[in-house]
Amino acid sequence: MSQASATGPHAPALARLRTFYEDLTPDSLARIGEVYAEGAYFKDPFNEVRGLDRIEAIFRHMFAQLGAPRFVVGEVVVQGDQAFLTWDFRFVLPKMGPGEQCIRGASHLRLNPDGKVGYHRDYWDPAEELYEKLPVLGSLMRFLKRRAGQ
Repeated sequence: MSQASATGPHAPALARLRTFYEDLTPDSLARIGEVYAEGAYFKDPFNEVRGLDRIEAIFRHMFAQLGAPRFVVGEVVVQGDQAFLTWDFRFVLPKMGPGEQCIRGASHLRLNPDGKVGYHRDYWDPAEELYEKLPVLGSLMRFLKRRAGQ
């Protein structure tokens, strides 16, 4: 995947955000306020929250539930105060079998004037990227997908 970087006035903020995500650890979560605004909004297929403490809690839960979670940021597209990032989320989950799993997704961000993220919306398909990989549920999801395609 290409490792494009942002240009323009928000380039430093997006570089900080990219580094924050790619180097994310339970300890580095203490620096979440360096990249997210106090009242930031965050939404993904499982969560919709507002505020640094609640966003941080989502990431703490991720570290508690998954082995070796990490993000690899690909493309970064910026227009004005908005950015769109593509990413791979890699992790280990024994219930999904041995080895590393990968979810491919994208994030739509809006940056505040100070360069901090005020709005973060993740887009990825939990059915294809997660449920289909689970042993029992995966069989059902693949069957339903085949039936819907007929």
